[in-house]
Amino acid sequence: MAPKKEADGLSAFERRRLENIAANKALLSEISVTAKKIIPEKPVSKPSAPRRKTKAEPILREPRRGTRMSSRLAGVAADDEVLKRKLEVEAEHQAEQVKAKRLRIGDDMNLGDIVVDGKKWTSSMDGLKGIFRGAQPGVRTFSDYDVKETTDGDLKNLRLRMSGLKLYEHWIPNGDKEGAMGVFDGSQTAPEVADEDEDVADPVISAFKVHARTITSFAFSPIDANSVFSASYDSSIRKLDLEKGISVQVFAPENAHEDLPISALEVPAAEPNMLYFSTLDGSVGRYDTRSRDSLELWPLSEQKIGGFSMHPLHPYLLATASLDRTMKVWDLRKMSGKGDLKHPVLLGEHESRLSVSHASWSAGGYVATSSYDDTIKIYDFSAASRWKPGQSIEGKSMEPAHTIRHNNQTGRWVTILKPQWQRNPKDGIQKFTIGNMNRFVDVYASDGSQLAQLGGEGISAVPAVAHFHPSMDWVAGGTASGKLCLWQ
Repeated sequence: MAPKKEADGLSAFERRRLENIAANKALLSEISVTAKKIIPEKPVSKPSAPRRKTKAEPILREPRRGTRMSSRLAGVAADDEVLKRKLEVEAEHQAEQVKAKRLRIGDDMNLGDIVVDGKKWTSSMDGLKGIFRGAQPGVRTFSDYDVKETTDGDLKNLRLRMSGLKLYEHWIPNGDKEGAMGVFDGSQTAPEVADEDEDVADPVISAFKVHARTITSFAFSPIDANSVFSASYDSSIRKLDLEKGISVQVFAPENAHEDLPISALEVPAAEPNMLYFSTLDGSVGRYDTRSRDSLELWPLSEQKIGGFSMHPLHPYLLATASLDRTMKVWDLRKMSGKGDLKHPVLLGEHESRLSVSHASWSAGGYVATSSYDDTIKIYDFSAASRWKPGQSIEGKSMEPAHTIRHNNQTGRWVTILKPQWQRNPKDGIQKFTIGNMNRFVDVYASDGSQLAQLGGEGISAVPAVAHFHPSMDWVAGGTASGKLCLWQ
């Protein structure tokens, strides 16, 4: 029901509200008059005679630094042209700083002139030529007890051999996580096998600033033992020649301002002049180093491809791991689509519960993946050599043969854990390494059996990036703090 109006058009509520306002004003006025009677006004002081100034010693002060202030506090109108220009200059300055930080290095570089952190790290070049959710640091998930309880004789011997690898403790090789490449010669005599009175020479350790951003992968040249390719988030691929002491850019987008962060890199032994790489925008690229116009980019995923690999013996077979939760197998012998949509034929895919970080292909035809669902999956594609071009892989053939529980929750500060197979194992046994969040490196066989858990004193961070020597029983693990662990 609407409130009843009086003759003057006001309701009782409105009339009462106006009366209260008038009463409050009268009260405030009365208080003000009373206060003036109680508190006298402050008398105005007469100006005193000027004092004679004496010359004081000059005071040295630091130059005044500008203080950032919002336009509201500065009393400047929003449409003030001076303020607008000031903001534009600040924005341009910040953009230049970001650009300088990310700018890739396009020129050839003499390694003897490279400086890291204000000093030259490199020593003589002669010494380098020819070469589970909730981690518990230090708590083993595979121990001597597991080795002792092994009943299979061959497996026990293999576990004893791999677990017997010792951490190289004579020197702690330091690296870098902002675009510098470290080179460490671990072939010198280790102190535990040297005579007590024998002086063990310090190993040759060098660091070269060859990229402007994080280096994501290395690939050694299949035809030149002194050359190594490196890929980076700065969108470039460079070739380091240790013998000549030169770093050369071999690939970068034609547009210097184009951003194409590279997540992984491979150089097939059968195609030593071809570079294959994956990007954070879901593409895989192929580039012939002999031709500047040879770049092909294949859109294989709508989301990030964190890692990929090619079959070592049949490099036309490609396996990718993506943020879209899939591991996919592609055949480069047959293409589909046209123009910018051209890409290799998809043979098959397998979906995990969460994103897949990497897919690594062994010479024996096995693919190992790591996933954020806390598993390592091993796929048996040993019959891949008999696949026909474009042949689909369906059903159980795309299911993992073995699934291993493994903590892959690296978080923000640890590099993503990626399985890496030994390329040419001298013993013929297919095995791979992967970092362990408890600050170890795990070693597994193709049947899912764990062979070793490598650790040692002084490892203060997760050796997340782990690799086998191509043929020898050597394992290296790099940490996010820029250090290298080597087991021999």
